[in-house]
Amino acid sequence: MPQSLLEMATELTTALIQAGEIPPEKLQGTLQKTYMGLMELQTKGENGAASPAPVDWRKSITKHAVTCLECGAIYKQLSRHLREHQLDSRAYRSKYGIPSSQPLTARSVTAKRKTIAQRVRPWEKAPGYMKHMEVKPTGRKRAVSVK
Repeated sequence: MPQSLLEMATELTTALIQAGEIPPEKLQGTLQKTYMGLMELQTKGENGAASPAPVDWRKSITKHAVTCLECGAIYKQLSRHLREHQLDSRAYRSKYGIPSSQPLTARSVTAKRKTIAQRVRPWEKAPGYMKHMEVKPTGRKRAVSVK
């Protein structure tokens, strides 16, 4: 089974660190450059053009990390990082065909946020919710019809 570009870039960068060619502090930058170079080579090899190959976004979101499909950087969430590419989450999702219901965060982060929200229940503190829950007396009795 062929390796993904990210796996190849990771192996190459790890080999450079082990060989002492680059310091571990420059890991992320070197990984990004290696990934972009491999992506460019793959694109040129497939069709000779400079357009990027189609990417399966599902593989970019894992339990503990989410990989930026623009540059290959790995984060827990992408929202702030997308600004570096002059993208917002809506443009990023439409570019890569990601549904709007899919969070751009690692699955573990999404699960943690969900449990916190269920415990804190912030919707109950909203003014609209409290108004809706109040019982307003009408002052009159309604007739009930029996069928």
